[in-house]
Amino acid sequence: MTDIIIIGAGTAGLSAAIYGVRSGRSVMIFEGNAPGGQIINTPAVENYPGIKNISGFDFAQGLLEQAMELGAELKYEEVKGLQQDGKTWLVQTAKEEYPARSVILAVGAKNRALGLPHEEEWIGAGVSYCATCDGAFYRDKDVAVVGGGNTALEDAAFLTNYCNKVYLIHRRNEFRGEAKLADRLREKENVEFVLNATIEELLGEDRLAGVAVKDKETGERREIPLQGLFVAVGQVPANHPFEGFIELDNGGYAKAAEDGKTSRPGLFIAGDCRTKAVRQLTTAASDGANAALSAAAYLSEGE
Repeated sequence: MTDIIIIGAGTAGLSAAIYGVRSGRSVMIFEGNAPGGQIINTPAVENYPGIKNISGFDFAQGLLEQAMELGAELKYEEVKGLQQDGKTWLVQTAKEEYPARSVILAVGAKNRALGLPHEEEWIGAGVSYCATCDGAFYRDKDVAVVGGGNTALEDAAFLTNYCNKVYLIHRRNEFRGEAKLADRLREKENVEFVLNATIEELLGEDRLAGVAVKDKETGERREIPLQGLFVAVGQVPANHPFEGFIELDNGGYAKAAEDGKTSRPGLFIAGDCRTKAVRQLTTAASDGANAALSAAAYLSEGE
């Protein structure tokens, strides 16, 4: 029996593990992919207080090492679902069932697709959701990034180091991301902004050869030849396997306040999968700490 099982080893999950162990509780973390979450794909983190500049991978690795050295246990297993037997939670993976006195869901979110024909088919053949993973494959080629948040701006900046030209396509005239990131892009000679436009079609036969965009004001259609398209249009929370135990909003985010408490005693939420206004590293770390302290308090009340 584990005191706290944490599902997800991103910033929120690892922060929860650190606070959980430091509260004197046994902690087990489950991760179906690489530990660290989405931040491992960010080349430079410059907005975390106290750290001027660090790669996302190094940031996540530091969290992981800290949690492991404190005594948290990490299992590389994908959690398929939850069950509840009285006050005991049963965390189900493909291998077995793990009992816990409390559970923290820190499952984060996944990349949102454009929903266009050939998009899924051409992943790896011109379509990508990770610029830092695949950008080097497009050295000296023309590519586009679609999106208007920090991820899109960071992806575009990263790709300027490899690619001949980078188009940044956004459906509005202004970006949701930080103005500082957008200003840096405007200084790049190999960046072209395609604003107030949406991608209507992926062009090509057996792989991506370009995109057709439509100006939202004039209705004009423009075809842009490309070898690569990087999609950065937001996230979809990975809460689906746990819908029977948590209340979701219209966007699929789990309803929970700052303390991470859900309507079910012993079940807590942390990180990007939770309803909140801001999703940043700082808020993910805060969520993890709050959820772990709430879980520790819950366990103390039952003892």
